[in-house]
Amino acid sequence: MRYPIIIHKDPESDFGVTVPDLPGCFSAGSTMEEALQNSEEAILTHIEGLLLDNDPIPTPSKIEELRKKYRDDTAVWAVVSVDLNKLSERVKRVNITIPENLLSKIDTYAEKEGKSRSGLLVTAALEYISHHLK
Repeated sequence: MRYPIIIHKDPESDFGVTVPDLPGCFSAGSTMEEALQNSEEAILTHIEGLLLDNDPIPTPSKIEELRKKYRDDTAVWAVVSVDLNKLSERVKRVNITIPENLLSKIDTYAEKEGKSRSGLLVTAALEYISHHLK
């Protein structure tokens, strides 16, 4: 998943990160790079909490939509890619049946996105579930 974030910097502070799609999800870093890196961990931790509470996982918004709601000319917008496979160390291998032509499309899309087949299917399943739990 790719979540938009807002990066703030006050003169006497570190870089602060807000994740508009995940209320209550914040992060920070002493450099811009550190703030970006820490935001991925914050997002994963927040999503894991949502899953433990059986709450829906918000679908990432488009930056253009969020900029209309969060008008701050000093903020920097970025997008953080989050690998949902990092949510749990416990992984279970499953055997599923998928039509060959669909599997080919899945593999092509996963490769284009730089993901594994499993990673893409996990992301798609979580997005589907979170959308339908609303």
